[in-house]
Amino acid sequence: MKNNESNYISLLLIHVGIGLLVFVFPFLSKIYSICIFGFGIYYLNKTQNRNNEALILSAYVMSIEVLLRMTGGMHINEYGKYSIILFMLMGIYFTGLKKSSAVYWIFLLLLVPGMILSTFTLSYQADIRKAIAFNISGPICLGISAIYCYRRQITFDRLLDVLTVFGFPLISILTYVYLYNPSIKDTVTGTQSNFETSGGFGPNQMSTILGFGIFIFFVQFLLRSSTTKLKIINGILVLLFAFRGIVTFSRGGVMTAGVMIVLLLLVLYFQTNIRGRSKLMLILVFTAFATLGVWTYSSLQTSGLIDKRYANQDARGRVKASKLTGREKLIESEWKMFLDNPILGIGVGKNKEYREELTGIESASHNEITRMLAEHGSLGVFCLLILLLTPLVLYLDNRQHIFMLSFMVFWLLTINHAAMRLAAPAFVYALSLLKVYAIEKPAVPRE
Repeated sequence: MKNNESNYISLLLIHVGIGLLVFVFPFLSKIYSICIFGFGIYYLNKTQNRNNEALILSAYVMSIEVLLRMTGGMHINEYGKYSIILFMLMGIYFTGLKKSSAVYWIFLLLLVPGMILSTFTLSYQADIRKAIAFNISGPICLGISAIYCYRRQITFDRLLDVLTVFGFPLISILTYVYLYNPSIKDTVTGTQSNFETSGGFGPNQMSTILGFGIFIFFVQFLLRSSTTKLKIINGILVLLFAFRGIVTFSRGGVMTAGVMIVLLLLVLYFQTNIRGRSKLMLILVFTAFATLGVWTYSSLQTSGLIDKRYANQDARGRVKASKLTGREKLIESEWKMFLDNPILGIGVGKNKEYREELTGIESASHNEITRMLAEHGSLGVFCLLILLLTPLVLYLDNRQHIFMLSFMVFWLLTINHAAMRLAAPAFVYALSLLKVYAIEKPAVPRE
């Protein structure tokens, strides 16, 4: 995919139009999801994945998932994850896989006992299929995507293509959110997560995807803005995503984006020459001033309530008892489940029922790490070790992959506050396993 200026701007405008159309005519979302899925199968069959088209298609599905969820366009609840799994399997069929990816086959096999156990532990009233699918579709999507990506060779430019494709559906989401709630001042009255400023959708998930948008368009600004016009466009988009991400009043996605950007700048700093480092320092200063500007504007628009939110205060300025909006209780209950059932856990999907029995709290898990421990026991520990250690080991001879640490931290921080409701952490994690090569080291573009 050639990233020339006219094509890029045209695709941005097309996706502004998609966001507008879906906002006015929500039923189009259902049609659009079918078209994406059908085109993906057709295109992969046509190209036979000769240039990693499976990654391009999966990136698009991952980013569009939130828009489809919030507009009722998902014909099945896990449309995004199942579509990515299918595209990844088709890609493996056409272009094969690395034998050394067996570590992720082991990861998938370690999930099986927990699924079998759940058929015995879930109550008779529970919909076993839905309970299992809700909790296990994310890890399976991660495992299949990881098998596809494991040391798969890809050029740096092609990886940038994947990141560029991430951005287009995010523009549709941003458009929808602005149309849904154009006036922040009239909406914000407290410091709790805000559904209105999140397009009527879950603030936690919206913050996650808008935060990812901050990172994606920062990369576009930094590495794919060959003209002043593109620098201005991508810079403005970073600010727009940052503002709307902040005013969801859900902190996880925005803070994750900040850590991702810092890690990327650090990697570039240590991999570039003195001249490149000087440019990076200028970019860092610009980024700091831009961040201050967005935060000041957000504070004014929310009458200072956003400052209190990030200081963990209520609207009256009183410090809240919980620093994690009540998630501590969920984590504590899952840790107790693990201690009580350390071998095989309590079974996939049993988490919610078990917690209600223990504490009276009826809530699904928000933390994938403690969920895996609770539902898979010691096998969950081995799964987490595989996920944490494998990319770090691969990175030792994969320094061209400048996004690896950012992708890893997106996965790790996201699953700690939003579990794996979305396909995003699963697929982005898998991208950290790619073997990236380039003729030249990636560097900050010439001005």
